[in-house]
Amino acid sequence: MRQGHWGGMEREFHFTHQDFELLRDLVREQTGINLSDHKQEMLYSRLSRRLRVLKLDSFSRYYQLLRSGDTEELIHFVNAITTNLTAFFREPYHFEFLAKHILPDLCVKNLATRRIRIWSAGCASGEEAYSIAMVVKETMPQGWDVKILATDLDSNVLQKAVDGIYEEDRLNGLSPERLHRWFKRGTGGYSGRVLVVPELKELIRFNQLNLMDSWPMHGPLDLIFCRNVVIYFNKDTQRVLFDRFADLLGMERYLFVGHSENLFQLSQRFRLLQRTMYIRTC
Repeated sequence: MRQGHWGGMEREFHFTHQDFELLRDLVREQTGINLSDHKQEMLYSRLSRRLRVLKLDSFSRYYQLLRSGDTEELIHFVNAITTNLTAFFREPYHFEFLAKHILPDLCVKNLATRRIRIWSAGCASGEEAYSIAMVVKETMPQGWDVKILATDLDSNVLQKAVDGIYEEDRLNGLSPERLHRWFKRGTGGYSGRVLVVPELKELIRFNQLNLMDSWPMHGPLDLIFCRNVVIYFNKDTQRVLFDRFADLLGMERYLFVGHSENLFQLSQRFRLLQRTMYIRTC
């Protein structure tokens, strides 16, 4: 065991404050995520796994590897840092509002085209996107062209979203009707797991995307879910991101953010509808 520089704690790997600062800067550069000082232990814990895999003996050598242009390891680095806490119908009032107000409103506004486009930005392992798809299928009349784009920075969790296979306990809280209609129970080697039905999958396109990069879609979109994502960014990055969302949304279209997020003093292009739900006004 090696001696760390904080509090005399015994550590497997040498990890100095300079190591933390360099890696924190790289996290910000690659993802836009702004790690606070109290994330030192988290950073050490998650990246130590990569040092073991690579058989490296220090964080300074790992940082040199990342800066050498090893794109494959940069992907592992980003995947290790990003947080992917999610659940089906998390923050359920969003989905209730979507069913009762947003989709009926869009059916009026978009009647000429009968087309609706939704983006789940930061979809993690797919539960949010599939929850949106369930509401769409349960609410929308026949004959509408509805598509959901679901993106995430972490390629590992994104593959789980594409597969659409979940442990049964991930579906706790869903009604028996939804469980029966939208999931198939696994048998044999898949016992204890469920598979999302093709009818939902066909609504969604999953793509890897870094929100700090250029975006391939051109819009206009009708609704963006970006929940519990911007809390990891500093205020300047949040302002830029909300402005880009406004540019991509059609006028009088919608943005949902997370329960601990808001647009106060960050954007004047949206009006608050209800808690954490906004409409673009300019």
